Amino acid sequence: MIPSSCRLLYKISKSSKNLASKGLSEFAVSHQNGIMKNFGSAAVDSTSSKDNIQFETLSVSVPSEFVYHVQLNRPDKMNAINHTMWMDLKKCFSVLGEDENCRVVVLSGAGKLFCAGIDLHDMIQVGMKLGEKEDIARKCKILKNLITNYQESLTAIEKCPKPVISAIHGGCIGGGVDIIAAADIRYSSSDAWFQIKEVDIGMAADVGTLQRFPRIIGSSSLCNELVFTARKLPAEEGKDCGLVSKVFNSRESLMEASMKLALEISLKSPVAVQGSKQSMLYSRDHTVEEGLNHIALWNQVMLQSDDFASACLAQATKGPTPPFSKL
Repeated sequence: MIPSSCRLLYKISKSSKNLASKGLSEFAVSHQNGIMKNFGSAAVDSTSSKDNIQFETLSVSVPSEFVYHVQLNRPDKMNAINHTMWMDLKKCFSVLGEDENCRVVVLSGAGKLFCAGIDLHDMIQVGMKLGEKEDIARKCKILKNLITNYQESLTAIEKCPKPVISAIHGGCIGGGVDIIAAADIRYSSSDAWFQIKEVDIGMAADVGTLQRFPRIIGSSSLCNELVFTARKLPAEEGKDCGLVSKVFNSRESLMEASMKLALEISLKSPVAVQGSKQSMLYSRDHTVEEGLNHIALWNQVMLQSDDFASACLAQATKGPTPPFSKL
């Protein structure tokens, strides 16, 4: 049944009928075709702020309109996460979260694998700083600030209002699992494997895996096994337990599918997509009733958006998906 608000749209003016006109159809087709052509390119010409955000450990490109590709870019170090990468991740996803030209992010790793985990050379530097302090309280302050700072870096991925698609190939170890656990969607290639490695280096994971991973796979038994043993989880088993939603035969097909999914999301209303992400994250950490109250408050405002009106009319008239303004 068409909502009453949709029926009212027919009475607005003759101009509203143009949403389903030939002109819009041609625009939508040319818009989609233009994006599809750019799947294989490193970047396209864009008026976005991409050129203004350069990172030492990340590569940022715009393969198609509204779609950003962020790569962990330390291939010679197997994308091990050093202090600079922690800070780059925080800044990058904070910036993209506010960039109206960005609607969805694909996150991948350059080189042979997705991520080898924390850079142990950095841990040596931390040990040297701790050695400079004699009192345990002073040492604890150093570690607390370090841990919370790194936690915030990965929470920036989760809090980014734009959907983040992780495209994982090869090994995803330790801190790499922390990274993908903060993403919204996870695809992998068949050669991917996952390892919560922290117990093997004498520590408990402390930047997100122990908090997010159990909710993702839904099995406390399997989660406990993986955490306590640090065994490798192959891609197919990862799919079976819900860690990844799809597995592809090659890295190329993985990236192609990830970009295709990103394109599909980018053509949706950014008001609807970003609102949905905000609501799901809020509801995850609250009761059902609190989640319902949250989305009621959200939609009492957002249902007055032009996106809702134009999308409803397109659905009612079986017209093409309308273009949506930047948000």
